[in-house]
Formats: sequence, C-alpha cells, structure tokens
Amino acid sequence: MAVQIAVIDDWQDVARDVVDWSALESIGEVRFVHDYPADNETLAKRLGSFEVICVMRERTRFDEDLLRRLPNLKLLVTGGMRNAALDFKVAAALGIQVCGTDSYKHAAPELTWALIMAATRNLVVEANALRAGQWQQGLGGDLHGKTLAILGLGSIGKRVAQFGQVFGMRVIAWSENLTTEATAEVGVTYVSKRELFEQADVLSVHLVLSDRSRGLVDAQALDWMKPTALLVNTARGPIVDEAALIKALQKNRLAGAALDVFEVEPLPEHHPFRTLENVLATPHVGYVSQQNYQMFFSQMVEDIQAWSAGNPIRVFT
Repeated sequence: MAVQIAVIDDWQDVARDVVDWSALESIGEVRFVHDYPADNETLAKRLGSFEVICVMRERTRFDEDLLRRLPNLKLLVTGGMRNAALDFKVAAALGIQVCGTDSYKHAAPELTWALIMAATRNLVVEANALRAGQWQQGLGGDLHGKTLAILGLGSIGKRVAQFGQVFGMRVIAWSENLTTEATAEVGVTYVSKRELFEQADVLSVHLVLSDRSRGLVDAQALDWMKPTALLVNTARGPIVDEAALIKALQKNRLAGAALDVFEVEPLPEHHPFRTLENVLATPHVGYVSQQNYQMFFSQMVEDIQAWSAGNPIRVFT
C-alpha cells in the first residue's frame, strides 16, 4: 500500500517545483499542503491520514497533544537539524522517527546584512518615494567606523561579523558561553552583556531559541541601548521581549528595528510592527532562498528513501 506523504509549511507554494519529487513515486503519494498552522484539532483532521510529514523549521508546532492525535504518523522530516517546534521525546516514545537536513549556511547572514543596509540607508522609504514620483526624502546613515554588536557568535553570527569587518565596522560580541579566546580567533572584541547593548550602533541577534535565550533582550537591555541604535533580529522572535521593543520604538528610545522573525508567525494583521515607521519588517525569509530550499527538499527526499529502505539517515537522537 502506498505511503501517504505530506509536505506542509509550504506557504509560498514552491516546494513542488524546487526539486523532483517523482523519486518517491515507488514509495508513496506526495501531497503539498499550503495552509498556515492552526489549532491541534484542525491539524489532526488535516494531517491524520499521513504516515510521513515534511515540515519547515519552527512553523507548525508538533507538541505532545498533536502527536498523539496522529496515530498514522511514522516519520517526521524537518528542514535543518534543529526544530524547537517538535517534541522529540514524545515522538520517540510514540515510535515516530525524526530526521533532518543540512542547510545552506549563507542565506541567513546575507538577509541579515540586507536588512542592516536597507534600514541604515532608508532604502524602503527612498524607493517607495521614487515610485510615487518624489525624490530624495532624507539622509541615510553610515556603517564605516560604527560598532556592530553581535549577540551570539555562532556560524551565522561569525559571518555577519565578517561582513561588518569588511564594511570597516568595529565588531563586538557577547553570549553566555562566549569567551575572549573564541572572539579573538575571528578578530572580534569580547564584551559584557551590558557593554554589548550600550556600545552598539547596530545590534544583531544570532542566538538559538532556548529556555535560556527566550526574552533575553528585555526592557533592561533595550534601555541600555543608544537612542540612535538599530536592533536587528533574524534569529527567532521570542529572544526579544516584543512588548518591550514595541514600547521602546513607539517612544523613539531606539532609532529603529529591522526584523525578520516574530513572537507569532505569520505576523497578526494589525500588529504594530506592520505600521511603526521605524520598523523594517520582512516575513521570516532568512532561510527562504533558492539554494537553501533545494538543499532542504532534496535531502527530505533522501531521508524518506532511506527510511523506507530501513536505513534512516540524518536522524535526531
């Protein structure tokens, strides 16, 4: 009997064309589901018939309640090798295999730098004004000689730091596990948490979301920042206290924020981030690139083939 395979979280309806899914025809039937996440009852009805579900990282939440509502589910395949939206312990207890993929390491750093450049030079305002028949609305900012503060100097943070160095910026970094030696290896200055926020002209968030990092950028940290500073978050929305950030932006205690990630995604229709003039917001497109999707989906196909053959690969343990 053919295995029922669902590809969900494909909000742009692009998955079917990125790779050749026909390689799975001998295993089962692939269906593409483009709906946004919903309550567990709705999700259980939508996904209940599938034995294999391919998901995107941190879009649809598979908690214990939902997993128990999906008795046919045997394999979850996620883009990337991290996914805070999946309950791995419950999946293992229920006999559900979870596999992942590699990821294209340049997509998120490139998007981060695009946001920094666009926000600093007011490119959206200027481009929209030009389309409206106007010309030169104001003065753009500068990056050379300014301080780029990196919160979390992992693989993405290091690449963003390198971009900053190329632009002639002073680069500083802090996270709870970071050391002076680790920062020195990449030509970055280690500082304390408070110094990171106080000295930043541009502060870019690059932590993994965890219980420890959730809400780390709180009202106190935002109060430490210069009123001329820009906060950039392309990591995960809950790392920043959203209510505190909205208040700081409304009161112009920060020059602005460039955000690709949010507490709730998709961003609610009437959310302040959609209308605040000092916010540049994009719809979580940090990993939404041609090469990254090709890697995600081609390796999802490989994962399903290997699982079907009884030799699963890229297994979460």
